[in-house]
Amino acid sequence: MQGMTSRERQISTTVLVIGTGGSGLRAAIELAEAGVDVLTVGKRPKADAHTSLAAGGINAALATMDPDDSWQQHAADTLTESYLLANPHTVQIVTEGAAQCIDDLERYGMPFAREEDGRISQRFFGAHTYRRTAFAGDYTGLEIQRTLVNRAALLDIPILDRVYITRILVNDDGAVFGAYGFDLEDGTRFLIHADAVILAAGGHNRIWRRTSSRRDENTGDSFRLAVEAGGRLRDPELVQFHPSGIIEPESAAGTLISEAARGEGGILRNGLAERFMHKYDPERQELSTRDRVALACYTEIKEGRGTPNGGVWLDVSHLPRETIMTRLPRVYQTMLELQMLDITKEPIEIAPTAHYSMGGVWVRPEDHSTDVPGLYAIGEASSGLHGANRLGGNSLIELLVFGRIVGQAAAEYSASLPAQKRSPAAVATARDEIAALLAADGPENVRALQRAIRNTMTEHAGVVRDEAGLRAGLAELDAIEARIGEVGVHPDIAGYQDLAHAFDLKSSALAARATLLAALERRETRGCHNRSDYPELDPALQVNLVWSPSTGVVRESIPPIPADISALMREVSTTGKLVE
Repeated sequence: MQGMTSRERQISTTVLVIGTGGSGLRAAIELAEAGVDVLTVGKRPKADAHTSLAAGGINAALATMDPDDSWQQHAADTLTESYLLANPHTVQIVTEGAAQCIDDLERYGMPFAREEDGRISQRFFGAHTYRRTAFAGDYTGLEIQRTLVNRAALLDIPILDRVYITRILVNDDGAVFGAYGFDLEDGTRFLIHADAVILAAGGHNRIWRRTSSRRDENTGDSFRLAVEAGGRLRDPELVQFHPSGIIEPESAAGTLISEAARGEGGILRNGLAERFMHKYDPERQELSTRDRVALACYTEIKEGRGTPNGGVWLDVSHLPRETIMTRLPRVYQTMLELQMLDITKEPIEIAPTAHYSMGGVWVRPEDHSTDVPGLYAIGEASSGLHGANRLGGNSLIELLVFGRIVGQAAAEYSASLPAQKRSPAAVATARDEIAALLAADGPENVRALQRAIRNTMTEHAGVVRDEAGLRAGLAELDAIEARIGEVGVHPDIAGYQDLAHAFDLKSSALAARATLLAALERRETRGCHNRSDYPELDPALQVNLVWSPSTGVVRESIPPIPADISALMREVSTTGKLVE
């Protein structure tokens, strides 16, 4: 094996994009359309990037259904829902730029659902003032991903999938000059020189046991790559638990049942067959926000009113069969495939599932640049838009708005460089890191340690947290990290997955530490972050928590909200927030 792995390919490009999901592809398209040399690298097949799982829809204040809607109202809803932790500047850029990005998608051939007169249909999603979620059935993300993959192919954008990036290369001045990685199939190393690097490699929700991500994605890769290059993380504790992830089979635990199921009239019942949302949000009930519905489900289960498997029931069987087949086709197919369950007749057993990293790499609102010159972060890897609760449908529009902006920013940064300095020492470090792992022959199993981290995070940093649990989680993490030094890595004839898992494990450990420390520091209950020992919202904690290994957690103030937007914000009611 060792002889096989010594091959190294060197590639040079102007901009390197790490991640082939919606945000990475959109940035690459922007660069290619401007005639800038770009290379896109992903560890999964491009057609199957995480974006393809997004079901419900994409937000833009197009006012096709509700003429009173405006980007300002979309911004107001986003800020209200963020529990005032979103950056107003970021929010304005996304909501104001949303319509143009829908136009771009249409130009690339995206098949949106339409009304009879040809306008784009828009539906309600939880906590929106108006109908502003455009969609394609309940597989909107899949269609967006397909549309972007096709556009990238038309533009001849080179996409290397099955390549795992292990390190972003930084020179002695602290600026980016490329990245290093390996081929997941044959172990070939890649030394990629680039003027700018766009990090679009997702979030960290795979570090929980039940998660809507697949097994090899969202392990916190973006967080580790950015931090090791000199970046920081913002609000890593703010993780959205989606209320409805399936429980069985274990191999697919956490797989999402789209919010569209509630949007179309699905009903939640506990193990005693009682409908319970009226206790937590009497007005909106099942159409309440994700954080409240997740907390309600969690509370029913925790207090002993769950199903035998520790879940609750989501029932759509009372809806007309035709509604289910046309509006929820993917939910119908998924449940047939995974459980042989016919949702037109039977309820679905669900429980909250780690779904979305609302925090992420610290970036500037205007161009999503990081602390590292030449390094940008976009999509779920970045932070600033969602605060303590993400509006359903905002993540897909964020990918497109900042994909476009960051493509332009990276091109301008590259054009401004008089020359590019490299660092042979940085390349040697990246090479040695892989060599050391391949030579590692310790007794510890990489995947068992990944599972240990997921158990720790599920137990101590789930939907509801407290001081004692978070401290216990940190102690467990210390013990796990000590064992990480003793792993054995064994690539085989099938490929280098074991080496990839070892890097996923390093990323998971870093993301877990940042999350636990920030969750400990946020001594309040706000949005998705529920502290049973601090059930009230603390106005003094209306700040972002920024973490790096050198500084620990520091507080950062949030700019004021512009008057035209704040005038449209409704009072956030916290009634039913923590029903103990």
